[in-house]
Amino acid sequence: GCAVLKLSDGRKRSMSLWVEFITASGYLSARKIRSRFQTLVAQACDKCAYRDSVKMIADTTEVKLRIRERYVVQITPSFKCSGVWPRSAAHWPIPHIPWPHPNLVIEVKTEGFDLLSKECVTMQGKQSAMEGDAWVMSFTEVESRLLYGGCRRRCLSLLKTLRDRHLELPGNPVTSYHIKTLLLYECEKHPRDSEWDEASLGDRINGILLQLIS
Repeated sequence: GCAVLKLSDGRKRSMSLWVEFITASGYLSARKIRSRFQTLVAQACDKCAYRDSVKMIADTTEVKLRIRERYVVQITPSFKCSGVWPRSAAHWPIPHIPWPHPNLVIEVKTEGFDLLSKECVTMQGKQSAMEGDAWVMSFTEVESRLLYGGCRRRCLSLLKTLRDRHLELPGNPVTSYHIKTLLLYECEKHPRDSEWDEASLGDRINGILLQLIS
């Protein structure tokens, strides 16, 4: 999902160096910050000693570098939102499901989430005044924390390998994030760590693949 950052008048005064990134409505624009960051990275690439090996990819608003014509690295500006939890995710976790444990839920919600300055797919084409200014909510660290215990992380690694070797298809219909989301659903269906030991790993992978094709 996406979110907007609305700054109070007091906060805006204390962020005078950020005024070029604030919209007329008082929002901190992800698009403006990303554009400025892209300019700074491009200048750094032009001036660095490795400019023949490191090139900016120009056909995107994201900050992407091509290194030695072999690797692509994406750098994304972000804010860490610790100790808060978005209202759009207030329904999580689902009541009466024993996973994750209440103590882990408290730990995860205290960890918070990240706001990323990147293209927001859900806002594209909606003719919204917020299109481009909205921030993408990321729960990557939280999701990784939820996979501690048993063979959950090993299961994810195996599934990603299967995906990379056999599901790298035109249009990228199955991403690593799809795989992780299905794994989290499987954790809800099988909440006990004993269901994620090595002997059960094959059953869990089968269950996730069945979700993928259902």
